[in-house]
Amino acid sequence: MQTTLIILKPDAVQRGLMGTILNRFERKGLRIVGMKLIMVSQETATEHYAEHHGKPFYDNLIKFVTRSPVLVMAIAGIDAIAVCRRVIGSTNCRSADPGTIRGDFGMSSSFNMVHGSDSLESAKRELKLWFKDGEILDAKRTSEQWVIAESDYTRS
Repeated sequence: MQTTLIILKPDAVQRGLMGTILNRFERKGLRIVGMKLIMVSQETATEHYAEHHGKPFYDNLIKFVTRSPVLVMAIAGIDAIAVCRRVIGSTNCRSADPGTIRGDFGMSSSFNMVHGSDSLESAKRELKLWFKDGEILDAKRTSEQWVIAESDYTRS
């Protein structure tokens, strides 16, 4: 089992897509183990996007993510990082596959609605940045027995 960070960015929140997007992850069989609607501070945005510092889009990215609320989620499941990234779709919404969040709801490469951790290392770092101790729960759902076979646990 992995836990990954998913952020519904200001465009998703302002367009009223939070429930629809959240539903995509839950329908896939992933588990929401932490969630909060917040205004992102300049400090948190700067730390989260540190790898992009100095790139031409960096300043606009920081302004964008701090100007309106975001929904921050910790999502758990088998291969959660890769599965979530497939559900989200490619960065440029115009080239994202139909059936993905970005493919179904987006037209922009800048306003692409969702951030998802891209590796186990990134997920660990990002989850610590966005969630305090005790804010991510390990509650199981009884429906998981109908989504994930016992043998899936040994294959991941």
